[in-house]
Amino acid sequence: MTRAVDTSQELAAFLRSRRERLDPHDLGLPARRRARRTPGLRREEVAELAGVSIDYIVRLEQGRGLRPSADVAEALAGALRLAPDERAYLFNLARRRPRDTGKPATVAEPSLAGLVADLSPLPALLMNHRYDILAWNGEMARLLMDFDTLPPSQRNAMWLCLMYPKMREFYVDRERVIREGIAHLRAAWAAYPEDRELAGRIAEFTAHDEEFARLWAERDVKVNGRGHKVIRHPDAGEIAVRFETLMPLQDPDQQLVIYRAADDESRSALNRLRA
Repeated sequence: MTRAVDTSQELAAFLRSRRERLDPHDLGLPARRRARRTPGLRREEVAELAGVSIDYIVRLEQGRGLRPSADVAEALAGALRLAPDERAYLFNLARRRPRDTGKPATVAEPSLAGLVADLSPLPALLMNHRYDILAWNGEMARLLMDFDTLPPSQRNAMWLCLMYPKMREFYVDRERVIREGIAHLRAAWAAYPEDRELAGRIAEFTAHDEEFARLWAERDVKVNGRGHKVIRHPDAGEIAVRFETLMPLQDPDQQLVIYRAADDESRSALNRLRA
């Protein structure tokens, strides 16, 4: 039977392995008179780069059960020149949540934009955590609207639901859709506390939409990755859809949303729109 991970021992081994792979010359460290008996950096050099004591590094590498704080884990990641995946691994071993270091996605990753197109005939789009719509296929444009007719600042799913007159009666159960969207948005707001553009969006919605202000104040939180909506389409009538939201590992801020018909009548309506 495989044992659970001993995080203290694995953290110790991982730190040692990352320290030993570094070349002091690459980091611009001064040459030492004493010859190095082992490859890589010395513990005192890592301690100096990370701003911690040598004793602390020794105890970490001996697996004595220390749990570095988020600040110390960040300093160690920088000192050891960890790649993003290695940094995440270090934080997982320390059982800390890493700070977000990536910038929010504002344009679609080309491979994901291609995937959105290839998902045809299923309606699909790509969004970031702010609900900014980054890419969509023709089926989604025919179902919802032609996003190309909007300026980029208005290509936001929450903005369209709240502020765009043609969308106000678009969903049969509008309040549920808005409530679930706000609960999802609040989770994103906490996950990206430094995102001023998201904070600005929320301030705009709160100031200009009473429904949003009321529901935002309730502080419901729920990541809504799967669900059901009924759409009032101006040409095809009511269409019931089920949606799935997928998050790519390489681009976690780009969320792929895929719609499927929820019943035979809705499937026929989507086929008519596609034709």
